[in-house]
Amino acid sequence: MTTPSGRADLLGGPPATLLPFDPASAALAEGAAATDVAARFPTSSAAWAALAETALDGGRPVEAYAYARTGYHRGLDALRRSGWRGHGPVPWSHEPNQGFLRALAALGQAAAAIGETAEVERIGTFLADSDPTAPGQLGQPS
Repeated sequence: MTTPSGRADLLGGPPATLLPFDPASAALAEGAAATDVAARFPTSSAAWAALAETALDGGRPVEAYAYARTGYHRGLDALRRSGWRGHGPVPWSHEPNQGFLRALAALGQAAAAIGETAEVERIGTFLADSDPTAPGQLGQPS
């Protein structure tokens, strides 16, 4: 068993959770509007993450928080369906996991913008525990 960084996991932790292909990610990559993608694929974390990121970029942190929280919960549902039991690696290197990790990061950013300090700390820990490389991939401090 290996960690998200590719090192051997000598402690025998849970295996990495790898989400299935997300058609919303493909639609977003092709340039479809995030609102249309979220309406077509409402269970996609990637669609909600894109909406949250746009709201953050537009200075709308409360809206971003709502979008990111939706993406986060949709991602938790998908992780559980994929065998995740509340902890363990969710590697950034597996593209379908990136929507969840982006939603998680956006939730932390939006929480910081509205002064939700405890949420910021919890989300930062969760993101780093999911994959220690994810904060750096998302331009956040690790």
